[in-house]
Amino acid sequence: MGPKICQVCNESQSKYKCPTCLVPYCSLPCFKKHKEIPCVKPATASSERNLTSFPVLQFERPLYVDEPSEVLQQLQLESIASSSEIRDALKDGELQKLIYNIACSPDAEDELDKAREVEAFCKFTDKILSTTNPQP
Repeated sequence: MGPKICQVCNESQSKYKCPTCLVPYCSLPCFKKHKEIPCVKPATASSERNLTSFPVLQFERPLYVDEPSEVLQQLQLESIASSSEIRDALKDGELQKLIYNIACSPDAEDELDKAREVEAFCKFTDKILSTTNPQP
């Protein structure tokens, strides 16, 4: 294997790894940028078997947004990332499979429609919505 590239700027050779999630980075500015979103310690195979059953997805396809106002803001993303309720829900192997199928499908909208018929997926999306749009 050759030298690792910084996973923050994707330009320079990494010299360091995040002490929490082990993501390689090249400099203090990249480390600070990486830490803008809370990260978590990688799961081990023995303690988090379900989370390691699917490969990490790297998306190369462009993402298009019809309504820019519907894009989550930084604080909303941080709320999702720091929610123990959401992280616990993601340990469910069936939920992982539904999300994986949506992410990998050439017809993601069809897979999303199928997932909406599953109670666990509906509960999961409700948790995300309540986390990102708390009621006063």
